[in-house]
Amino acid sequence: MSVLSGKKILLGISGGIAAYKTASLVRLFIKAGAHVQVIMTPASKDFVTPLTLSTLSKNPVHATFFNEEDEDAQWTNHVELGLWADVMLIAPATANTLSKMVNGNCDNLLIATYLSAKCPVYFAPAMDLDMYKHPSTVSSFTTLKQFGNIIIPAETGELASGLSGEGRMAEPENIIAFLEKDLESKLPLKGKIILITAGPTYEAIDPVRFIGNHSSGKMGFDIAISAANLGSKVILISGPTHLSVQDSNINLIRVTSAKEMYDACHHYFPSVDVAICAAAVADYKPKLVSNQKIKKSDAEFIIELEKTKDILASLGQSKKKQFLIGFALETENEIENAKLKIQKKNLDLIVLNSLQDEGAGFGKSTNKITFIDKNFLVEPMDLKSKELVAIDIMNKVITHYEK
Repeated sequence: MSVLSGKKILLGISGGIAAYKTASLVRLFIKAGAHVQVIMTPASKDFVTPLTLSTLSKNPVHATFFNEEDEDAQWTNHVELGLWADVMLIAPATANTLSKMVNGNCDNLLIATYLSAKCPVYFAPAMDLDMYKHPSTVSSFTTLKQFGNIIIPAETGELASGLSGEGRMAEPENIIAFLEKDLESKLPLKGKIILITAGPTYEAIDPVRFIGNHSSGKMGFDIAISAANLGSKVILISGPTHLSVQDSNINLIRVTSAKEMYDACHHYFPSVDVAICAAAVADYKPKLVSNQKIKKSDAEFIIELEKTKDILASLGQSKKKQFLIGFALETENEIENAKLKIQKKNLDLIVLNSLQDEGAGFGKSTNKITFIDKNFLVEPMDLKSKELVAIDIMNKVITHYEK
């Protein structure tokens, strides 16, 4: 999966012949799974039509602050556009647009949005050979890089003037590759390996019956996706669930029983940097498992249970460099029970769920958690979607490595 997947890309197009390439560029962004909005300078519409770009991006194209021909036209909020984007790309960036970016000459929507952007800004210059090498252009490159903007260097090739040399805007495929490589290199968890457990475990009674619970696995899967988006390699060990993942950075290992999950966790644990145990592992299993389906006969049927191995505690005992996060689902004395679990299982952080909180627990799309670290610092969080809770959990991992 591309690092651009899910990213909000704001593409600024200025008026140069290379603008015709932006149709292919938008198409490649969409193919990579990005969300795209386009801002055009008035001059750029002479080279590529807004209709083409709006069709490809599946969003209206922005070109002016408001439509002078429409009395009811709404103001196009450049600040909102700048805050919306995860990445802003200006391509092609003509000499004129580069100069305006340097000097803050805010006479069109593109420059106003550029000046409002809080995200990384990339620019792909496009101009003729002598313009590209002119001292004023070189000075613009230097100043924009000092501002923190990132240049996607022009390529060498045939130019619109008929000359051949440097100044040709990078091809759309090369722009995508540049962005992916640069964004990946800056991901905060790049190079880390994270083990995550998810879902329930099923403990067999006979070939057709089992003891289980209502865990859907969604919380663990959302954590895995968030971890992969931050650059880490993920080993996701999941009990029975209908969920799946398509990210090549997530190695999904399916298990059924607590013993299978225990064995898988201990196989991978020595090689990981972080372990997040979000699975709802059965505490007990049938002591004897029938090889045949048990027939209904007596009025009462007694199953003798025995404890399963405690995965989280065993990982806590064997951990060396790993940052170990556990989950606790409590119904009473939540904080005190969670603190005891931190000590008993040698955890660095615990994520506490309370079934007393509306919107939390199994089978919900939301969760309400409280973080408690090994120093017993308690940090309650608001009710959020499980996707946002997963981001909060991964931010704790990032903070750990920033210390």
